[in-house]
Amino acid sequence: MTMPIAGPPSPSAFLPGALAGDPELHALLERELERQRTSLQLIASENFTSPAVLAASASVLTNKYSEGYPGRRYYGGNVVADQVEDLARSRAMELFGAEHANVQPHAGANANLAAYLALVEPGDTIMAMRLDQGGHLTHGSPVSITGKLYRFVAYGVTPAAPDGSGERIDLDMVRDLAIRERPRLIVAGATAYSRVIDPQPFREIADEVGARFMFDAAHPAGLIAGKVHPSPVGVADVVTLTTHKTLRGPRGGAILCGADLAKSVDSAVFPGLQGGPLEHVIAAKAVAFAEALKPEFRDYASKVVHNAAALAQALTVQGFRLVAGGTDNHLVLIDLRSFESELTGKVAQEVLDRTGITCNRNAIPNDPRPPFVASGLRLGVSAETTAGLGEAEMVEVASLIARALRGREDQDELASVRGAVRELCRRFDPYPGGVASAG
Repeated sequence: MTMPIAGPPSPSAFLPGALAGDPELHALLERELERQRTSLQLIASENFTSPAVLAASASVLTNKYSEGYPGRRYYGGNVVADQVEDLARSRAMELFGAEHANVQPHAGANANLAAYLALVEPGDTIMAMRLDQGGHLTHGSPVSITGKLYRFVAYGVTPAAPDGSGERIDLDMVRDLAIRERPRLIVAGATAYSRVIDPQPFREIADEVGARFMFDAAHPAGLIAGKVHPSPVGVADVVTLTTHKTLRGPRGGAILCGADLAKSVDSAVFPGLQGGPLEHVIAAKAVAFAEALKPEFRDYASKVVHNAAALAQALTVQGFRLVAGGTDNHLVLIDLRSFESELTGKVAQEVLDRTGITCNRNAIPNDPRPPFVASGLRLGVSAETTAGLGEAEMVEVASLIARALRGREDQDELASVRGAVRELCRRFDPYPGGVASAG
């Protein structure tokens, strides 16, 4: 099965004629489409969008400047743009059961910063997950503007345990830290955490210390929409998300909140943080929300979780240690040191890239190596689940990863793995329409 929620035309139809006058760029886009079709996309932050999402992203709404909000624009000619944005907002509210949605954030980082602007003042204390234990740059990293504007205190995960029960969010630490630091805001959510994050304990801790509660659902948004993860909507004061990961939409962000915070959130996005919204991307978000409202999307979300579990089990058989002992979501975090003590995430990523297996190096909890080198790999299954891979293929993927890393000095072995990857991708092509010729 390929592209469970898709429709004509093929994305290749969007490229050729319009770019006939720019053969250099057209050739690059053809190469990128070929790369996506002939290699395994295991980046946890990526997915394959439907042709309908691609079409909306490439629409004439690119031409429209729409600073402001529907009915309150600073420019004329926004009758249609208003309807498009209202459609996206209403679909997002229906999908997640939210009272209010802002669909203008250009990215998840923008959504997070806007939420902070809406909920706290510069210099206030915010609690969030440690970057080196699964948190995101916008959760207070000193290299991020969030770490420069606010005082962040970080919670982490429990120590690793031989039975795999460790490396989970330490809720006792969260509560103790909240009581001691009295933050104005507590943030739940992660970028490299493979287990379910239950919003309810965070809500209880926030209430105990008089803090607001924000849930960063950038990664599990599609799993929440697909009803396979608990929803933070109605539990958290504000929920931020991205539309391009498990939600399978265009690259962008969104914010959900109650009616009581709608004005504060909207003002934080515009004029507080951004100028004119990207209405063509908002149109594509509307498409993605509509697709996620279909029953087929629940099937997709369930398959993502089952595929990740199958990949995790198969990797364990191959000798890899999994952080947190496995996965409940779309990603797996590997500690490479159990596989080979000297193998770094950087080397592993580069080796796998040469065989057509695309993933990213990632720090593991208490990693002794710097982030650019790292001791782990993060693998995600959302994109290849969209392409149609199932649990049996995940076992094959784990075997190919292990073969490539064990034989990384053997060029013949790497070539053999690359051939196997190409054959697997041929069987599960996300865009089977191929690339049409220019003109």
